[in-house]
Amino acid sequence: MSGSAPAIPPDMAVETRGLVKAFGALPAVCEVDLAVARGELLTVLGPSGCGKTTLLRLIAGFERPGHGEVRLGDRIVAGDGVWVAPEQRRIGMVFQDYALFPHLSVERNVAFGLPRRERGRGGRGGARARTALELVGLQHKAERLPHELSGGERQRAALARALAPGPELVLLDEPFSSLDASLRADLRREVELILRDAEATAVLVTHDQEEALSLGDRVAVMREGRIVQLGPPEEVYARPADRWIAGFLGEVNLLSGMCRRGGAVETWLGVFDSPGTGTGRVQLAVRPEQLDLRTDRAVNAEVVEREFRGHDVLYRLRHEVGGSLLVQLPSLELHKVGARVHVRPAAAAVASVVD
Repeated sequence: MSGSAPAIPPDMAVETRGLVKAFGALPAVCEVDLAVARGELLTVLGPSGCGKTTLLRLIAGFERPGHGEVRLGDRIVAGDGVWVAPEQRRIGMVFQDYALFPHLSVERNVAFGLPRRERGRGGRGGARARTALELVGLQHKAERLPHELSGGERQRAALARALAPGPELVLLDEPFSSLDASLRADLRREVELILRDAEATAVLVTHDQEEALSLGDRVAVMREGRIVQLGPPEEVYARPADRWIAGFLGEVNLLSGMCRRGGAVETWLGVFDSPGTGTGRVQLAVRPEQLDLRTDRAVNAEVVEREFRGHDVLYRLRHEVGGSLLVQLPSLELHKVGARVHVRPAAAAVASVVD
């Protein structure tokens, strides 16, 4: 790309412009434009093979782009005839498998991320390594070896190593995928707090929808090498750009309907509010939590499956007119399989029209 491109705004930490990467004939990243603000935590969400890890590696400098450019702050680090080596980009990287050296103590692993001149005597890293360990709550385990730590502690040690040099950007590649489900939720909240306390700019890639939605200030959804939607998590979830995104982000009911003037959409199940939809026939994405069940009305559906999740329950219904529906409700009141119920749009449900 031309070096005459406009300068990146001062509040942006990293930007990609027209980024392209292919492995042989296989495209991995296709014309990706992305800008991440300083202090922002951006999550990149997509299925396996969609290009999200390749995008991370292009930003880090582990891969060279075929076309396009990567900018950190106000400088180009890849593209337009420029190539800055990964170790000169001031980027901290947290790998999926932690990549800790098994023969080094936790403190020396953290210090390894510092420039050689700052590692100090014995490779301990001095004050900066200790500060990073205090930030992640591992100062009391500085002399332990990685195999003496739990999975969550190893993840925090890897994060301390990434933060110790004071990077401009922290990249996290599926950082929780190898952890037990019970530990994953607690650790991702710890990691978020650590990143916020450090005032770090971070990009985290994941295939876990709950992880992406709960952590990100914004979520970039990737499919087949492209970013297909980018926005705040509540917006991406509630107003998906198309059917694929709607289904990928969680359970969804797709209903045919007719838009009225003013934004209401009339469906065989009832009327949903959907502002800004114009008029005509549409497909509506209705989340299971946007439906309600009643037993004091004329029945119109039967419960055929029930998935108890503790705090809520996912029901599959057979509607007498429209076929199968998913409904998610709190577990305060349970409906048995075989129960006859009345299903309708929940109060104040605002559904989204999808292509």
